[in-house]
Amino acid sequence: MTTFEIEPGRLFVGGQWREAADGARTEVVDPSRGTVVTTVAEASAADVDAAVRAAREAFDNGPWAATTGRERGRILNRVAQLIRENADEIAQLESLDVGKPISLCHAVDVTNAANDYEYFAALAFSLDGATRETAHNALAYTKREAVGVVAAITPFNFPLILAGSKLGPALAAGNTVVHKPADETPLSALYMARLLQEAGVPDGVVNVVTGTGPVAGEALLRHNGVDKIAFTGSTAIGRHVASAAGEALKPVTMELGGNAAHIVFEDADVEKAVGAVIKGFVFNTGQFCMGGPRLLVARPVYETLIGILADAVPGVPVGDPRQPETVVGPMAGEKHLRKVEEYVALARKEGARIVCGGERLDLDGGYYYKPTVIADLANDSRVVQEEIFGPVLTVQPFDSEDEAVQLANSTPYGLASGVQTTNLARAHRVANRLQAGIVWINDWAMLDPAIPFGGVKDSGFGREYGPEALASYTRVKSVVVSLD
Repeated sequence: MTTFEIEPGRLFVGGQWREAADGARTEVVDPSRGTVVTTVAEASAADVDAAVRAAREAFDNGPWAATTGRERGRILNRVAQLIRENADEIAQLESLDVGKPISLCHAVDVTNAANDYEYFAALAFSLDGATRETAHNALAYTKREAVGVVAAITPFNFPLILAGSKLGPALAAGNTVVHKPADETPLSALYMARLLQEAGVPDGVVNVVTGTGPVAGEALLRHNGVDKIAFTGSTAIGRHVASAAGEALKPVTMELGGNAAHIVFEDADVEKAVGAVIKGFVFNTGQFCMGGPRLLVARPVYETLIGILADAVPGVPVGDPRQPETVVGPMAGEKHLRKVEEYVALARKEGARIVCGGERLDLDGGYYYKPTVIADLANDSRVVQEEIFGPVLTVQPFDSEDEAVQLANSTPYGLASGVQTTNLARAHRVANRLQAGIVWINDWAMLDPAIPFGGVKDSGFGREYGPEALASYTRVKSVVVSLD
């Protein structure tokens, strides 16, 4: 248990904490022990309606509508400062809720969340339009305006970061937000509601409704008071979100599933490549849409690399996320653990070679799975083609650059990819051919708020981070003034 008081799971609507209208509550489980740590309110459609109405009032008539970009930037900088001042508590909360190693929560989640708000605070200072020359005797200019009320729906794996990647640009542009975090991992969203209010975000500008996807999430998607939807989650649910947005003609951005290929050419620096490969598939216990679960290796070094992984991967520290030396914690829930087990069982049935791992780790009643490396699967295997979302790496050989690219692009996904090579020309050449929103060369998961990321194909559309994200939370208005 953490050393601080956990917010008792009420909804945050219009700047006030309140219970769900029908009093419903749901349990939050510590995945490292399988025990209940608290309960949170389970929002109904009526609760979602109240939150959207509060956001609409704050956008149309509240003080937020009159703020300048500079003032919004100052508030977002204050949010970043408060995140850093409360870093220990936030890291403990995220570790407890998701099962992340505490060291990872400090180094990645908390740090990046603060950086997100700080980056978009800077962009808020420079949000502007342009003058345009026309054939008319007129002054023509454009201006960027906020879209309105944003529905932000975030997943279980990076609750703090993926909330910041949406709230940061949405607020910088002047929007108001109703945030529905994943029903499994709602705690940091509630904590951040408190910090945002303390930083000076006016009442009603940010609202948090905890609850299930079929009830709270669906009500938010379908609400006619929502002007834009920002979603991160699975491809299957993303299709439903896109359909709902299409029916209502609402703009939507979505970052969906991934199944990235990590290509290792024969000229790669093997030591660096192995480190990047391991990081790519065990980071966040493999629950990372931009992870690298498919390893493609040039045939001359295929068995050598498998041998190195067989020796190195079992040494990756797996265990209690509260311990600073832990690198891999538990899966976020029992259903996620079962899904991984089913895929590994399928690999065995298909005659794959289990290089290492391949089983649960019995520890404190938690949802642990040993990092697993699987070789010799056919490319059309479901284990290769589908998103496992756990600490599992499949390894396949290739014989040419063209084959490597063909294998990399052979799944329906296109979120991330990676290349290991010391040949600069090859690095750029292959990067240009890979169907992915982001390509890393000679490392993995190099992320920064200035670098946009997002998917192609079944991995979604739109971009988070960078000026591109801010632009997606605005609309352009043209003003043309006759000078006759």
